[in-house]
Amino acid sequence: MEAAEGQRGRDGGSQRRSPFDVIMSQIRRKRSASDRKPLGRFLSRTSERTAIPEDAESENRGQSPGAAAPVESQRDAGWGRVCVFLQKLGKKADSSSLSLAHCDLTATDLLELASLLQFLPQLEEMDVSWNELIGGSLTALTSHLQHVGGIRTLKLCSCRLNADDVAALGEALPSLPVLEILDLSWNSSVGGALQSLLGKLQPSVRELHLVACELTAADAAALGGLVAVLPKLCVLDVSCNPRLTQEVDAGGFGQLAASLSHAVSLTVLRLQACGLRPDNLEALGASLRCLPSVRHLDLSCNRSLTGGLSRLSSHLPHMAHLESLDLHLCRLKRADLEALIQVLPSLTALAALDVSSNKEAGGAVHQLVSVLPLTQMRRLPMSSCRLTEESFTALALVAPYLRSLDVSWCKVVGGRLPLLMDALQPSVVLELRLSSCGLTTDDLGHLADVCRRGCVSSLRVLDLSYNDSVGDAGWAALFAAGGLGSLEEADLSLRPLTSAPCSAWLPSLLGALPRMPALARLAMQRWSAGPQEEQQLRFSVKNRNIRLDWDPDGSDWKTSSQEDSQAEE
Repeated sequence: MEAAEGQRGRDGGSQRRSPFDVIMSQIRRKRSASDRKPLGRFLSRTSERTAIPEDAESENRGQSPGAAAPVESQRDAGWGRVCVFLQKLGKKADSSSLSLAHCDLTATDLLELASLLQFLPQLEEMDVSWNELIGGSLTALTSHLQHVGGIRTLKLCSCRLNADDVAALGEALPSLPVLEILDLSWNSSVGGALQSLLGKLQPSVRELHLVACELTAADAAALGGLVAVLPKLCVLDVSCNPRLTQEVDAGGFGQLAASLSHAVSLTVLRLQACGLRPDNLEALGASLRCLPSVRHLDLSCNRSLTGGLSRLSSHLPHMAHLESLDLHLCRLKRADLEALIQVLPSLTALAALDVSSNKEAGGAVHQLVSVLPLTQMRRLPMSSCRLTEESFTALALVAPYLRSLDVSWCKVVGGRLPLLMDALQPSVVLELRLSSCGLTTDDLGHLADVCRRGCVSSLRVLDLSYNDSVGDAGWAALFAAGGLGSLEEADLSLRPLTSAPCSAWLPSLLGALPRMPALARLAMQRWSAGPQEEQQLRFSVKNRNIRLDWDPDGSDWKTSSQEDSQAEE
């Protein structure tokens, strides 16, 4: 019964429920979820959060003007209620920004929040994302949005919104005349219901995010009609919506692609994992050639594009301001890469090109490097590209200019790392990703020398995971070298189903931690240590508030073979 009731709430079933039923359903779902807090703590927390002061009740009943407190006192009392509500959620009060993402909100909380909006007239940002228990109850909030008409950013990601929620939001949008950013991503029931909302969007909208919303061809057609009347729209993200192109007869994506030519302010277009085919590229390219303002184009994870990139590449030279092109995991063939290489010289503003996770790309690095504007390139990830010795050598030519260097899952790197490291310019590279590269102890020794010389003093991310062949001396040398004062994230994890002791080099790591003041995350999965050493490490990272990802038993997730097969894909 409860499961059926919850399903009707998520899918926006035909039978409407009373507010009391919605609230009770949310409470039952919260109590039954396996990952919730103990019942006693939940009831205590709920009773505190749902308690509404007597003055609010009297306000709702409507006191006479003569009995009301002065306006100033009412405002102060209202702000006090806001502070108390947020404090119970572990949040700090901010009159212009309300961030309640991942707060485990219920329908009851939403009712209380709605009653407080009248005390936040200066609110500009509201984020209630990742609160799945408020699905089916959004009307409680939207009916009070007129109190915060100055909102510029509204985020409702992953809230299990249903068709009724989307309709309620659509009815409230006219009361948000300056709304600039709307994010409804990761709400699967938005698909099919989007048309009830799109017509209510105001011309002020600059960004529209609809990732993984199960959008249909009809939604795509409605989007197409919308972009022409949103003169300020600069970011459109409809990634992870494969149904946009699967429903061929509806022709929805074709209408959207054709309408994009009218989105004259568009600078960012993301169509990741939308099931694009070569014929879709042709329709898309015809519009993109009319949009020289586009700076970022993401077509990644569209595996059906294989063999059809030439239908788009002929239009790319018209995108004079294109800075970033993402084609990773598109199963590009040699012909696709050759078509791309032919037009790259005309993309004079290009600073980031991602063709990673395309096996054939490894053999085209030399040609790519020869036509790219090397001095302005900042990203050229080559992970899982089957690099050869020749292509690895060619990559070293662009390495001095890259801020992010990623050659993960390329075994040719092992034993040849000095070629890449010696090409680095001081204080340029910010990310260095060398996961599963077959690195040797000598490779890490050379990396330690590079650190000692200060060549990676600006490095923020260092990924050395899955390099099990590195000996203790390599790890010890790396941490003893210093020169990683800007490092924020480090991953030293071993491969799944493996384990090794870190006792020999752990003292070097512990000694290096004070010299890495920016470190916020340290991953050491499957390294084992004695009880005293483990206690030392956990104490050190706790004092520094460093997130430690460490599972010495190696009992986590996938097998090694699964990792390899995914990398090959």
